[in-house]
Amino acid sequence: MTAPHVVGPASVLGEALSEASPDMMRQLLQTMLNALLSADADAVIGAEWGQPSPTRTTHRNGYRHRDLDTRVGTLDIAVPKLRSGTYFPDWLMERLKRAEPALITVVADCYLAGVSTRRMDKLVKTLGINALSKSQVSRMASDLDQLVEDFRHRPLDDAGPFTFVTADALTMKVREGGRVINTVVLLATGVNNDGHREVLGLRVATSETGSAWNEFFADLVARDLSGVS
Repeated sequence: MTAPHVVGPASVLGEALSEASPDMMRQLLQTMLNALLSADADAVIGAEWGQPSPTRTTHRNGYRHRDLDTRVGTLDIAVPKLRSGTYFPDWLMERLKRAEPALITVVADCYLAGVSTRRMDKLVKTLGINALSKSQVSRMASDLDQLVEDFRHRPLDDAGPFTFVTADALTMKVREGGRVINTVVLLATGVNNDGHREVLGLRVATSETGSAWNEFFADLVARDLSGVS
């Protein structure tokens, strides 16, 4: 028997965010990578930033800013400088191209289900970084979680009014608790008067029902969606 094709909602959202909300995805990726660089530099130094430690070998000395081209645009990457010795993230240049789809999927997964230490730890290992402490990973997850929450609940009138809004339900199979189940992803995309397209909202539901759609649209209205023709 052929196994069912399992598509994660995060993969669908990752593509949608990359295409329709590149500014948001660029901001999240930039924040995530700069947090990774800072934590990785701390591991090289032997102590977390600003913390006294007998294992510390040197201190920070500012940053070198570098442009990094990705599928969602150019990122401003801040590479930590050290007072003595050097720090250069080989993993960033060697692994990023291969890990970039995973990065985008993790960001989208964080949008759907919140940011957890487990997700961040998995991402770190995807990039080949194995020296980060649990506290570093936890702090990075907390910082990213706030950024994601701000985006999920952002007022929509800042980028609106949205002249056109499309809504669709994507039925897909996902793996949950060791089982493959059917689920529905409700997705709304808007186009404003300037022709800018943006993901307005996304929600996972157990089935496509009237109440699920009502809750979804009520959230968009509560966030000041307006101008729909």
